[in-house]
Amino acid sequence: MITDANSVRIAYGKSGTGTPLILLHGCAEDRHIFDRIVPGLSERFTVYAVDSRNHGESEKTSDYSYSAMAEDLMAFTDALALAPADVVGFSDGAIVALVAAMRRPVSFRRLALLSVNLKPSDLTPEARAFIQGLYDESKDPRLGNIFVEPDIELADASKVKLPALVVGAENDVFRPELFRELAAAMPNAELMIMRGHDHLSYVVDKDILLPDLLRFFG
Repeated sequence: MITDANSVRIAYGKSGTGTPLILLHGCAEDRHIFDRIVPGLSERFTVYAVDSRNHGESEKTSDYSYSAMAEDLMAFTDALALAPADVVGFSDGAIVALVAAMRRPVSFRRLALLSVNLKPSDLTPEARAFIQGLYDESKDPRLGNIFVEPDIELADASKVKLPALVVGAENDVFRPELFRELAAAMPNAELMIMRGHDHLSYVVDKDILLPDLLRFFG
């Protein structure tokens, strides 16, 4: 399915009935990373699995910023009359969800922020070197954006009063204390650390989080 959001053609899949639940993938991925978990979520929610701009089947543009993608998300909720919607964002998708909630919290009900970061400096040295290698080889601007964005202050994130589930992997690509800092700063957040997992292993093509998401979103 395609809709126009923020003057960009956004592709998405829709399934289930109930409260709207938007799924946002990470960098250089598409909505199909959630294929394993969508059926379980669709039993309770109307699930909208979205391809961000410059990803999947959505329109390719010259603007790769999280700011633009956050505007797309807000426009998507407007175009389909979803507000207030629940959102699950992974990695870049979690950044987009957080930025959108900072700008217009009335569009959202609850947020699940999976492996989110606030600044490029949150990357571990090992992760930075790995991504740099990928970027040097591909020159993919989506990867290049990781080194310049996001630029979110913890104090600004703390103004988001929506219920939030902050999830990080024990062996994530970001400094381990980041998730604890964010969950402690947000007034209605809870923290969950995925023991034994890395950045991708608990989300991509997995339904590991299904019981936790069903509990959190209610």
